[in-house]
Amino acid sequence: MKASMIIKTGALALSLLATSVMAAVSEQEATQLGTTLTPVGAQKEGNADGSIPSWDGGLKPGAAPVDAKGFLGDPFKDEKPLFTITAANVAQYQDKLSPGQLALFKRYPATYKIPVYPTHRTASAPQSVYDAAKVSALNTETVNDGYGLKNFEKSHYYAFPIPKTGVEVIWNHLTRSRGTNFINNQAQATPQVNGDYTIVNIRFDIGLPWKMADVDPASGSNILFFAKQTVTAPARMAGNVTLIHETLDQVKEPRMAWSYNAGQRRVRRAPQVAYDGPGTASDGMRTADNSDMYNGAPDRYDWKLVGKKEMYIPYNSYHLSSPQLKYADIIKPGHINQDHTRYELHRVWEVVGTLKAGERHIYAKRHIFLDEDTWAAVEIDHYDGRGQLWRVAEGHVMNDYRQGVAVYAAMGLYDLIAGRYLVSNLGNENKQGTDYSFGPKMSDFTPAALRNAGIR
Repeated sequence: MKASMIIKTGALALSLLATSVMAAVSEQEATQLGTTLTPVGAQKEGNADGSIPSWDGGLKPGAAPVDAKGFLGDPFKDEKPLFTITAANVAQYQDKLSPGQLALFKRYPATYKIPVYPTHRTASAPQSVYDAAKVSALNTETVNDGYGLKNFEKSHYYAFPIPKTGVEVIWNHLTRSRGTNFINNQAQATPQVNGDYTIVNIRFDIGLPWKMADVDPASGSNILFFAKQTVTAPARMAGNVTLIHETLDQVKEPRMAWSYNAGQRRVRRAPQVAYDGPGTASDGMRTADNSDMYNGAPDRYDWKLVGKKEMYIPYNSYHLSSPQLKYADIIKPGHINQDHTRYELHRVWEVVGTLKAGERHIYAKRHIFLDEDTWAAVEIDHYDGRGQLWRVAEGHVMNDYRQGVAVYAAMGLYDLIAGRYLVSNLGNENKQGTDYSFGPKMSDFTPAALRNAGIR
């Protein structure tokens, strides 16, 4: 793993300067954070008719009971939907829906629906994260035509809380707060058209270099996070491990990835774990950069900032994460069981990524909608090379009020052409919730560690 970027020539230095002069904001602009804007850059006030309330600090620890296994309680368990959008009445609400949502109503008119609940702006974070966001606003700049970051090691969170461009909005999703180091077990499935599926269990170990005592700040300055994913079931896949060192400037230093195949007992470099390489155990239903709704280097697309709009998005999805539900309650033919979902009216940032000339990717365009309070992508429409809407992603976000961090209760990626989908991030049948007591060492995230992690 290399240290942070070293500028070797004067020409390169001038190039980096030229591509970064518009990023950091002025002291005057930064004063909006925590006043007219939330500390991470959302509009603090509500909308004109009150259907979106003002932000009042979000949920705090203890917002609802947490069970003995660490599963979050639902602060809004007694609420009922205000109304439900169906194929029969969708025309009334189409101005507040994404093209992908409208396509899902057309593809599954009898079963797809959107239950709309009262809006609660639950996003919250520790004060240290808010302080870091302001440091980002004043210091973080883009390099390599916007596809890398400079000075982000001073803050670590929310690169551009007052964004000016589309790529800066995308960077906010990529650099949003993850809380701290953690271990999370997730279930994933790719149902057939008739609904048959096999659960794939994957353990994720996540390490943040600035929260790991044995990582040198200088050598880790271009690392956003370390991730190790271990397939634990079914038996035919168990023991396969992927290791990722996620770099900030992936133009200069591409993502470093390794894989361990339990059958071959070999560790290999894995450059395919990026862009449109196949996703882990996904049966061809997602790309590597479909994980976390969108991840990785943004350099293959031109990103246009469309602006903001009000939209019905998956939100406060505590019920969907409940241990009272079984995977069979959620996974149904065509799409997840919408009876267990919750949508609310929120403001979103709208960004369109168009594949650059000379670049390749199976998605020629990505139309992304990001929640303004968390910077988490919640709806993404994926278009193929013919300009046809192909896959629709929905991220069912909720606030882990113990940690003050936005997480996904589930993510669905729906293939409109194949009539199949992938659902991930499920944890309803786990033996325990996310483990935030994880104290990793750098040795946990080395290629040498993969062989030990993959032993069946």
